[in-house]
Amino acid sequence: MADPIPPITLPSAHNAQQEGEWLTNVLQRWLDEEFLPEPVNQQIARRAAQIFVRQRMEGENDLGSLVIAIVTEMQAFDFSKSFYGEFAIANAVSDLLLDSLGIDRCCGQ
Repeated sequence: MADPIPPITLPSAHNAQQEGEWLTNVLQRWLDEEFLPEPVNQQIARRAAQIFVRQRMEGENDLGSLVIAIVTEMQAFDFSKSFYGEFAIANAVSDLLLDSLGIDRCCGQ
């Protein structure tokens, strides 16, 4: 039987607002580069970062829990003008965070 993947815990937030600004910028850049630069990408990035910041300010450091919160709350976002959905956004946030921490996200490692 395979070993379970250990949880990934982010360092405690020292400046959640600064983290949110960073996330807004890198997520919008990712959205623009992945398909097409669209005006809605800024709104998506801003909303995902708001969810992230609130969760971090509430003391959430578990990456899996942050991803679930983003998926859940982004379900209320109107993605009709976008190529994306809540799962793609939450996964992108996870990948961007892992990249920023220098954690290799390839092949479950």
